[in-house]
Amino acid sequence: MGFRHKDIIALKDLNKEEIELLLDTADSLSEINRRDIKKVPTLRGKTVINLFYEASTRTRTSFEIAAKRLSADAVNITASTSSVTKGETLSDTANNLLAMKPDIIVMRHSISGAHEYLAKRVSCSVINAGDGAHEHPSQGLLDMLTMRQKFGKLEGLKVAIVGDITHSRVARSDIYGLTTMGAHVFLAGPPTMMPIGIERLGNVTVCKDMREAVDQADVVMMLRIQLERQGKTLLPSMREYARYFGLNPAVLALAKKDAIVIHPGPINRGVELSSFVADCDQSHILKQVENGVAVRMAMLYHVCGGEPVE
Repeated sequence: MGFRHKDIIALKDLNKEEIELLLDTADSLSEINRRDIKKVPTLRGKTVINLFYEASTRTRTSFEIAAKRLSADAVNITASTSSVTKGETLSDTANNLLAMKPDIIVMRHSISGAHEYLAKRVSCSVINAGDGAHEHPSQGLLDMLTMRQKFGKLEGLKVAIVGDITHSRVARSDIYGLTTMGAHVFLAGPPTMMPIGIERLGNVTVCKDMREAVDQADVVMMLRIQLERQGKTLLPSMREYARYFGLNPAVLALAKKDAIVIHPGPINRGVELSSFVADCDQSHILKQVENGVAVRMAMLYHVCGGEPVE
């Protein structure tokens, strides 16, 4: 099957076959990243604009690398160096960029729904690189690729997601993607950071205790506390958070022996996980970063109308 979407806004919009297609393509394209000359002519002549209204290291860099490895021309724009600082609206920014005939706009924005708004107003493809506390589809896909490479499947896996669930767009994308693929997601975090009714998103269990979520888990995902989106402090102290919701060797021992630890980054060592856990053999955090380039290559490839990669 081909990929039938012009844009990739949310994993909620994709079915199982479409997610599998993106993961299979990423697996195929990952070989390019291991070559001496890491470039293929697949998207030669295409223009990708990375429009980032929020700070980013991994996502923006990997989208730029992904575009260049497919031979597309990549242009990076940040809010601090654009006409946004002069009062230009998102709609006007989009129209001006569209006049330059890009093929894809990759955008990160602090407002949930900004990408859907943009996609309705431009003829080129739009890829969501994170919008508010809504979704982060490329992170969800690279997380699933990392899990599938380790276990050979996603169906039937127990995945524990621990931390600031309310403000995490990564958590939402992972929940939508993993439950669509047949995994069972267990959530844990402070009550002030757990959205009411999140169980309705799919095969999701909310745990009052972190140990319950981690017990016999195949994957343990730790989330950063999103202080920049909270507006006020929702916990007494970082020390107390680390005590009850930080991943240390004793808690990790409750998971399966071959369990892996993942984190969307950036890591706050000593808060959501200890340095020992971040650097241990079970940590696949850097593998996630590596897979991020392949996944974003697959996303760019398919919104440009690519056929399944052999």
